[in-house]
Amino acid sequence: MEARVVGVDIGSVARGRFAWAAIDAPAPSLAGQGSDPETAVQTLAERLAAGGRAALVLEAPMSVPVPAADRADGWAALGRARTGEGNRAWSAGAGAGALATGIAQAGWLLARLAGTVPGVRATTRPDRWAAPHGPRLLLAEALVSGAGKPVPTAGDPHAADAEAAARALAGRLPGLPRIATDVECAPHGSLNLLAAAALWAGMDLPADELRTDVLVLRARPARTQPRESGGRATGDGPERTYRSQPPLPIRSIVPDS
Repeated sequence: MEARVVGVDIGSVARGRFAWAAIDAPAPSLAGQGSDPETAVQTLAERLAAGGRAALVLEAPMSVPVPAADRADGWAALGRARTGEGNRAWSAGAGAGALATGIAQAGWLLARLAGTVPGVRATTRPDRWAAPHGPRLLLAEALVSGAGKPVPTAGDPHAADAEAAARALAGRLPGLPRIATDVECAPHGSLNLLAAAALWAGMDLPADELRTDVLVLRARPARTQPRESGGRATGDGPERTYRSQPPLPIRSIVPDS
Protein backbone atom coordinates (compact mmCIF):
# COMPACT_ATOMS: atom_id res chain seq x y z
CA MET A 1 0.00 0.00 0.00
CA GLU A 2 1.11 3.54 -0.75
CA ALA A 3 0.64 5.81 2.26
CA ARG A 4 2.26 8.74 3.98
CA VAL A 5 3.17 7.70 7.51
CA VAL A 6 3.86 10.52 9.96
CA GLY A 7 5.46 9.58 13.26
CA VAL A 8 5.31 12.06 16.14
CA ASP A 9 7.54 12.16 19.19
CA ILE A 10 5.25 13.67 21.81
CA GLY A 11 6.93 16.21 24.06
CA SER A 12 6.97 19.77 25.32
CA VAL A 13 6.61 22.23 22.46
CA ALA A 14 7.85 25.02 24.73
CA ARG A 15 11.13 23.16 25.35
CA GLY A 16 11.63 21.96 21.79
CA ARG A 17 10.88 18.33 22.56
CA PHE A 18 8.22 17.81 19.88
CA ALA A 19 9.25 16.30 16.55
CA TRP A 20 7.71 14.58 13.56
CA ALA A 21 9.02 12.56 10.62
CA ALA A 22 7.25 11.37 7.48
CA ILE A 23 7.81 8.37 5.21
CA ASP A 24 6.01 7.84 1.90
CA ALA A 25 5.69 4.06 2.02
CA PRO A 26 6.70 1.82 0.42
CA ALA A 27 9.77 4.02 -0.25
CA PRO A 28 12.12 3.87 2.77
CA SER A 29 13.51 7.41 2.56
CA LEU A 30 12.28 10.34 4.62
CA ALA A 31 9.65 12.55 2.98
CA GLY A 32 9.92 15.29 5.60
CA GLN A 33 10.83 16.23 9.15
CA GLY A 34 9.87 19.04 11.46
CA SER A 35 9.71 20.26 15.02
CA ASP A 36 6.27 21.87 15.31
CA PRO A 37 2.70 20.52 15.18
CA GLU A 38 1.54 22.77 12.31
CA THR A 39 3.99 21.34 9.78
CA ALA A 40 3.04 17.82 10.90
CA VAL A 41 -0.57 18.65 10.06
CA GLN A 42 0.42 20.14 6.71
CA THR A 43 2.33 17.07 5.59
CA LEU A 44 -0.65 14.84 6.46
CA ALA A 45 -3.04 17.26 4.77
CA GLU A 46 -0.96 17.28 1.59
CA ARG A 47 -1.49 13.56 1.06
CA LEU A 48 -5.14 13.51 2.19
CA ALA A 49 -6.10 16.51 0.04
CA ALA A 50 -4.65 14.70 -2.97
CA GLY A 51 -6.92 11.71 -2.30
CA GLY A 52 -4.23 9.46 -0.84
CA ARG A 53 -3.96 7.55 2.41
CA ALA A 54 -2.08 8.74 5.46
CA ALA A 55 -1.33 7.54 8.97
CA LEU A 56 -0.53 9.42 12.16
CA VAL A 57 1.54 7.45 14.69
CA LEU A 58 1.97 9.04 18.11
CA GLU A 59 4.65 8.00 20.58
CA ALA A 60 2.51 8.15 23.71
CA PRO A 61 0.00 5.80 25.38
CA MET A 62 -3.21 6.19 23.39
CA SER A 63 -5.39 3.63 25.12
CA VAL A 64 -5.90 2.64 28.73
CA PRO A 65 -7.28 -0.59 30.22
CA VAL A 66 -10.53 -0.31 32.19
CA PRO A 67 -11.52 -3.34 34.30
CA ALA A 68 -15.05 -4.67 34.05
CA ALA A 69 -17.46 -2.70 36.23
CA ASP A 70 -19.83 -5.63 36.81
CA ARG A 71 -17.85 -6.71 39.88
CA ALA A 72 -17.58 -4.77 43.12
CA ASP A 73 -13.85 -5.53 43.38
CA GLY A 74 -13.04 -4.68 39.75
CA TRP A 75 -11.37 -1.49 40.90
CA ALA A 76 -8.42 -3.51 42.20
CA ALA A 77 -7.04 -3.80 38.64
CA LEU A 78 -7.20 -0.07 37.90
CA GLY A 79 -3.88 1.37 36.74
CA ARG A 80 -2.27 -1.91 35.78
CA ALA A 81 -0.04 -2.13 32.70
CA ARG A 82 -1.42 -3.09 29.35
CA THR A 83 -0.53 -6.55 28.08
CA GLY A 84 2.82 -6.33 26.28
CA GLU A 85 4.06 -3.12 27.91
CA GLY A 86 6.47 -4.88 30.25
CA ASN A 87 8.14 -2.34 32.54
CA ARG A 88 6.96 0.60 30.38
CA ALA A 89 3.46 0.84 31.83
CA TRP A 90 1.17 3.64 30.69
CA SER A 91 0.43 4.44 34.35
CA ALA A 92 4.08 4.75 35.46
CA GLY A 93 5.68 8.18 35.81
CA ALA A 94 7.04 8.59 32.28
CA GLY A 95 4.05 6.91 30.67
CA ALA A 96 1.50 8.96 32.55
CA GLY A 97 3.30 12.16 31.64
CA ALA A 98 3.46 11.22 27.96
CA LEU A 99 -0.22 10.25 28.02
CA ALA A 100 -1.29 13.63 29.41
CA THR A 101 0.82 15.56 26.90
CA GLY A 102 -0.14 13.19 24.11
CA ILE A 103 -3.89 13.48 24.48
CA ALA A 104 -3.69 17.29 24.38
CA GLN A 105 -1.42 17.25 21.35
CA ALA A 106 -3.51 14.58 19.61
CA GLY A 107 -6.59 16.71 20.13
CA TRP A 108 -4.94 19.77 18.57
CA LEU A 109 -3.39 17.87 15.67
CA LEU A 110 -6.66 16.16 14.77
CA ALA A 111 -8.79 19.28 15.18
CA ARG A 112 -6.39 21.25 13.00
CA LEU A 113 -6.34 18.47 10.41
CA ALA A 114 -10.14 18.24 10.40
CA GLY A 115 -10.32 21.96 9.71
CA THR A 116 -7.64 21.78 7.00
CA VAL A 117 -9.13 18.80 5.16
CA PRO A 118 -12.89 18.96 5.85
CA GLY A 119 -14.74 15.65 5.76
CA VAL A 120 -11.70 13.45 6.32
CA ARG A 121 -12.64 10.03 7.65
CA ALA A 122 -10.44 8.34 10.22
CA THR A 123 -10.08 4.99 11.95
CA THR A 124 -7.88 3.24 14.50
CA ARG A 125 -8.38 -0.12 12.80
CA PRO A 126 -5.94 -1.08 10.03
CA ASP A 127 -8.44 -3.45 8.40
CA ARG A 128 -10.90 -0.59 7.92
CA TRP A 129 -8.14 1.69 6.64
CA ALA A 130 -7.04 -0.90 4.06
CA ALA A 131 -10.57 -1.44 2.71
CA PRO A 132 -11.08 -0.10 -0.85
CA HIS A 133 -13.52 2.60 0.23
CA GLY A 134 -12.48 2.82 3.87
CA PRO A 135 -11.29 5.82 5.88
CA ARG A 136 -8.10 7.34 4.46
CA LEU A 137 -6.54 8.32 7.81
CA LEU A 138 -5.21 5.71 10.24
CA LEU A 139 -4.44 6.66 13.85
CA ALA A 140 -1.98 4.49 15.77
CA GLU A 141 0.50 4.43 18.65
CA ALA A 142 4.21 3.69 18.67
CA LEU A 143 6.22 2.36 21.58
CA VAL A 144 9.79 3.58 21.13
CA SER A 145 11.75 2.49 24.18
CA GLY A 146 14.32 0.03 25.45
CA ALA A 147 15.91 -1.99 22.66
CA GLY A 148 13.75 -0.21 20.10
CA LYS A 149 15.29 3.20 20.78
CA PRO A 150 17.18 4.63 17.79
CA VAL A 151 20.95 4.34 17.76
CA PRO A 152 22.32 7.35 19.66
CA THR A 153 23.70 10.04 17.36
CA ALA A 154 24.83 13.61 17.60
CA GLY A 155 21.50 14.67 16.06
CA ASP A 156 18.20 15.50 17.68
CA PRO A 157 16.99 12.49 19.72
CA HIS A 158 13.35 13.63 19.38
CA ALA A 159 13.63 13.62 15.58
CA ALA A 160 15.16 10.14 15.78
CA ASP A 161 12.29 8.87 17.93
CA ALA A 162 9.74 10.37 15.53
CA GLU A 163 11.41 8.60 12.62
CA ALA A 164 11.45 5.33 14.56
CA ALA A 165 7.70 5.71 15.18
CA ALA A 166 7.02 6.25 11.47
CA ARG A 167 9.17 3.29 10.48
CA ALA A 168 7.45 1.06 13.04
CA LEU A 169 4.24 1.30 11.00
CA ALA A 170 5.75 1.66 7.53
CA GLY A 171 7.61 -1.61 7.97
CA ARG A 172 4.39 -3.46 8.80
CA LEU A 173 2.23 -2.21 5.92
CA PRO A 174 2.88 -5.32 3.78
CA GLY A 175 0.87 -7.22 6.43
CA LEU A 176 -2.34 -5.36 5.69
CA PRO A 177 -5.27 -5.73 6.09
CA ARG A 178 -4.28 -7.37 9.38
CA ILE A 179 -1.46 -5.97 11.47
CA ALA A 180 -0.95 -7.53 14.89
CA THR A 181 -0.71 -5.10 17.78
CA ASP A 182 2.25 -5.38 20.15
CA VAL A 183 0.30 -4.05 23.15
CA GLU A 184 -3.34 -4.53 24.10
CA CYS A 185 -5.66 -3.77 27.00
CA ALA A 186 -6.98 -7.34 27.27
CA PRO A 187 -8.13 -8.95 29.48
CA HIS A 188 -9.67 -5.59 30.40
CA GLY A 189 -11.74 -3.27 28.29
CA SER A 190 -10.04 -0.60 26.18
CA LEU A 191 -10.68 3.13 26.44
CA ASN A 192 -9.44 4.28 23.03
CA LEU A 193 -8.04 7.79 23.53
CA LEU A 194 -7.21 8.27 19.85
CA ALA A 195 -10.81 7.56 18.88
CA ALA A 196 -12.01 9.93 21.60
CA ALA A 197 -9.65 12.68 20.39
CA ALA A 198 -10.76 12.22 16.78
CA LEU A 199 -14.45 12.42 17.67
CA TRP A 200 -13.78 15.45 19.88
CA ALA A 201 -12.02 17.05 16.90
CA GLY A 202 -15.12 16.56 14.76
CA MET A 203 -13.73 13.79 12.57
CA ASP A 204 -15.86 11.09 11.02
CA LEU A 205 -14.80 7.98 12.96
CA PRO A 206 -16.93 4.93 13.89
CA ALA A 207 -18.14 5.36 17.47
CA ASP A 208 -17.62 1.65 18.23
CA GLU A 209 -13.87 2.28 18.15
CA LEU A 210 -14.09 4.07 21.50
CA ARG A 211 -14.01 0.59 23.02
CA THR A 212 -11.54 -1.14 20.70
CA ASP A 213 -7.80 -1.48 21.10
CA VAL A 214 -5.44 0.98 19.44
CA LEU A 215 -2.84 -0.50 17.11
CA VAL A 216 0.43 -0.27 19.07
CA LEU A 217 3.68 -0.76 17.17
CA ARG A 218 6.85 -1.44 19.12
CA ALA A 219 9.94 -0.05 17.40
CA ARG A 220 12.35 -2.84 16.59
CA PRO A 221 16.03 -2.80 17.59
CA ALA A 222 18.05 -0.85 15.06
CA ARG A 223 20.75 -2.60 13.08
CA THR A 224 24.16 -1.11 13.72
CA GLN A 225 26.26 -0.99 10.58
CA PRO A 226 29.24 1.05 9.38
CA ARG A 227 28.55 4.71 8.63
CA GLU A 228 28.72 5.99 5.09
CA SER A 229 30.84 9.06 4.51
CA GLY A 230 27.70 11.24 4.34
CA GLY A 231 26.82 10.40 7.95
CA ARG A 232 23.89 8.06 7.35
CA ALA A 233 23.71 4.55 8.74
CA THR A 234 23.52 1.82 6.17
CA GLY A 235 21.14 -1.09 6.10
CA ASP A 236 18.23 -2.63 4.26
CA GLY A 237 14.51 -2.32 4.63
CA PRO A 238 12.28 -0.35 6.93
CA GLU A 239 14.22 -1.20 10.08
CA ARG A 240 17.28 0.85 9.22
CA THR A 241 17.65 4.10 11.09
CA TYR A 242 19.20 7.40 10.11
CA ARG A 243 20.83 10.28 11.82
CA SER A 244 18.62 13.32 12.09
CA GLN A 245 18.67 15.53 9.03
CA PRO A 246 17.62 19.20 8.69
CA PRO A 247 13.84 19.58 8.27
CA LEU A 248 12.68 19.18 4.69
CA PRO A 249 10.41 21.90 3.27
CA ILE A 250 6.67 21.30 3.46
CA ARG A 251 4.41 23.57 1.44
CA SER A 252 1.17 24.88 2.84
CA ILE A 253 -2.03 23.17 1.85
CA VAL A 254 -5.13 25.06 0.82
CA PRO A 255 -7.89 22.44 0.45
CA ASP A 256 -10.57 22.76 -2.19
CA SER A 257 -13.72 24.33 -0.83
